[in-house]
Amino acid sequence: MVIETFDPKETYDLGVKMGCEAKPGQIICLNGDLGVGKTVFTQGFAAGLGITEPVSSPTFTIVQQYEEGRLPLYHFDVYRIGDPSEMDEIGYEDYFYGQGVTLIEWSELIQEFLPGHVTEVTIEKDLEKGFDYRRICVEERA
Repeated sequence: MVIETFDPKETYDLGVKMGCEAKPGQIICLNGDLGVGKTVFTQGFAAGLGITEPVSSPTFTIVQQYEEGRLPLYHFDVYRIGDPSEMDEIGYEDYFYGQGVTLIEWSELIQEFLPGHVTEVTIEKDLEKGFDYRRICVEERA
């Protein structure tokens, strides 16, 4: 499925919709270059889960947990993973195979740790279509 958004609110709203539909154990791989709106999408996703606390990218902490929604949200940003073994050190399996929803920014850096079934969300810009234009591809990978 491909969705086009033309302002950050539409990207946020797509996140809300997907958060409302999220299921326990689901893993969302959120891919795209810096500045494409991954955090805006994640903030909407958290809102769709009923999380009201501020959501930001856990760039320096690798994972941030949000427990107050209808499901826990485990938000990973693996951009700064220097060695894949760091995933073992933070106990990724507890998150990936828990009862919450795991959202992973830069998931392509840890492909070997991902289970067989994930939802991939890829966000791309196209400046020819406008500064706030985003092409968002959502696909199930089994």
